[in-house]
Amino acid sequence: MADSSEFNAELLLSHKYPETIYTYTERDAVIYALGVGACGRSAVDVDELKLVYHENGQQFVKVLPTFSALFSLKLMPTGALDLPGLEYDPRLLLHGQQYIEIYKPLPSNGSIRNEVSLAGFHDKGKAAIAEIETRSYEKESGELLCMNRMTAFLRGAGGFSKSSQPFSYSNYPKNQVPAVKIPKTQPFKVFEDSTQPSQALLYRLSGDYNPLHSDPMVAKVAGFSRPILHGLCTLGFAVRAIIKCICRGDPDMVKNISGRFLLHVYPGEALITEMWLDGTRVIYQAKVKERNRTVLSGFVDLNRLASSL
Repeated sequence: MADSSEFNAELLLSHKYPETIYTYTERDAVIYALGVGACGRSAVDVDELKLVYHENGQQFVKVLPTFSALFSLKLMPTGALDLPGLEYDPRLLLHGQQYIEIYKPLPSNGSIRNEVSLAGFHDKGKAAIAEIETRSYEKESGELLCMNRMTAFLRGAGGFSKSSQPFSYSNYPKNQVPAVKIPKTQPFKVFEDSTQPSQALLYRLSGDYNPLHSDPMVAKVAGFSRPILHGLCTLGFAVRAIIKCICRGDPDMVKNISGRFLLHVYPGEALITEMWLDGTRVIYQAKVKERNRTVLSGFVDLNRLASSL
C-alpha cells in the first residue's frame, strides 16, 4: 500500500504529457489486421479480404477501428506510466479497460499527432486506477480522428489518500462509459474463432514488445504457465467478430468501443464472442472455449445497423 506522504496530487494533476507522433503505412494496417486474426479461417474471406488486400480494385485497404489503440504505444516505452507524484511498482500494472471513440474512418496510412492527458485517477485502497486519454489528430489536416482512454490498475499503489475521503479525480462525464450488464437471453449472434499458437508473436509486430507475451521465463515470473496474448489483441478479435457478424464486414459502421479485460488468453486457445443487440449498441462478451471462462466484456456502438440484419 502506498505511503500517503509520497503522493502529491498537485504534481500529478498539473503534469503535462508531451505530444507524440505516430506514423504508419498501409503495410502496418495489414500486419495489425492479420495480428487480430483477419482471414485466419479463410484467406478469401469475403468480409475480411478488404482488410489485407485491394480487393476488386479498391484503392486502399480498410482499417479496423481498434488499430487506433496503437497510436498511444509511445506512452509506455519502458512498460511504465509516467505518473509524477506517485510511487508504484510498474511490474504490478494491469491493463483494465479500453474505451475508443471513432470520429471518422481511419486512413490506410498517415501521420498522427497525439495529445495525451490524465483523464482520471482514483484511490481504491489496495490499488490505484489511472485513466490516460489520447486524442489523435491527422497531422496534415489537423482533423480529430479518434480518442482512446486506457485504464490501468496499479496493484499495491492505493491507500495514498491524505483524508478520510478516498482521492478521486475525473474530467469526463460519469455516464460516458456505463457498466455493461450481460443479458441472460440467448445471444443474437455467436462467433467462434481460433487464435494461433504464434498469435502473440505476430501481434507484437504492431509495436507492443512487452516480453510477457513472448518470453517463457518472464511469463513464469508473472505467474503464467507460458506467454499470454495481449489484451488489445483479444479486443481486436472480439470487435472484428462484431464487424463480421453485425456490420456485414464494414468497419466504418463502428462509432464507440468499450472493453473490460477480465482474464488472460493463451495463444492457441479458441475465442467465442457472444453478441446481443440493444438498438444500435452491441453488448458482447468473449470466452475462452477450452476453459469456459469469460475473458472480455463490453459494448460497441454503431452509427447504423446493416440493412440485411
